[in-house]
Amino acid sequence: MVVLIAGIVLFLLTHLVRVIAPAFRQKMLERLGDKGWRISYSIVSLLSLLLLIYGFGQARLQTGMLYYPPLWMSHIAILLMLPAMICLAASLLPAGNIAVKTKHPMVLSVKIWAVAHLLANGETASVLLFGAFLAWGVVLRISLKRRERAGEAVLPSFKGKQFDVYAVAVGALAWFLLLWKLHEWLIGVSPLAM
Repeated sequence: MVVLIAGIVLFLLTHLVRVIAPAFRQKMLERLGDKGWRISYSIVSLLSLLLLIYGFGQARLQTGMLYYPPLWMSHIAILLMLPAMICLAASLLPAGNIAVKTKHPMVLSVKIWAVAHLLANGETASVLLFGAFLAWGVVLRISLKRRERAGEAVLPSFKGKQFDVYAVAVGALAWFLLLWKLHEWLIGVSPLAM
């Protein structure tokens, strides 16, 4: 469990550096340059993600259940994952209405993903992981809203409604592939298992 907690803390702090340590980020940008900062940031992010994944796998073997969600919650979780995947796809494409209306579709995607998984998973390691990511999403969204008001954050500008069609198609395809086999291959658990 210690490795999981360390992985979560390192991963989420890395992804909150602009929120909790903007002066450090700026100092590192000046010292390393934009490219050097991006490379360093990417390496730390990747290492912390690997630590988080390894820690989660170990913690799942050691921890028990905090709660036993009813079976129907897994159906709600599966349904919630469709808009989560659409928002994720919208965040990776030029801005359509989805990206403009949600303002931060990646953050929204993570929050929906976390809520969906909290509804369907009651094991201690899962609750810790998904609860931490939900908290991260809330903190980041509040920070982004403050940065928008201060004129520091740039909201996505509309590029065309065809990107909404692409986001829905790509998100729905990703959702289907996760249900079909991808989740089981990557995570070791089928979301359709009863």
